[in-house]
Amino acid sequence: MAYNEKLADRIRERLAEVPKVDEKQMMGGLIFMVNDKMCIGIMKDEMMCRIDREIVDTLLEKPGCRIMTLEGKRMKGCVLIDETGMKSSKDFEYWVALCLDFNKRAKRSKRK
Repeated sequence: MAYNEKLADRIRERLAEVPKVDEKQMMGGLIFMVNDKMCIGIMKDEMMCRIDREIVDTLLEKPGCRIMTLEGKRMKGCVLIDETGMKSSKDFEYWVALCLDFNKRAKRSKRK
C-alpha cells in the first residue's frame, strides 16, 4: 500500500529538530517513531495521530478527523486526519503538537 510522499516530507521537515525519530514501514504505511514509540504515521493520504484516548471523542468534531480502524477494529488512541483537517500550517501543527505531547506520556509497546 502506497502512502503520500509529500505528506511524509512535510512530517519529516517538522520533526527534523526532534531527537530520536525513526521511520518504519508498518500497517501498510509509514510510521514515525519518537523515543522508540509510535507517534505519527501516514496511511495512504491521511495522517495517523497517536493521541490521548481521553480526548479522542472531542477531537472527532474537528474537520477531517475520524477514528482509525484496522481490519474493522477500532484503534484506541489513534485518529486519521484527511487533507481538509491539515490543509493550513496551523492545523497541521496542531495535530503534530498533540502527537508529540502525548508521546512524552505514552508507554512503549512490548516487543514481541
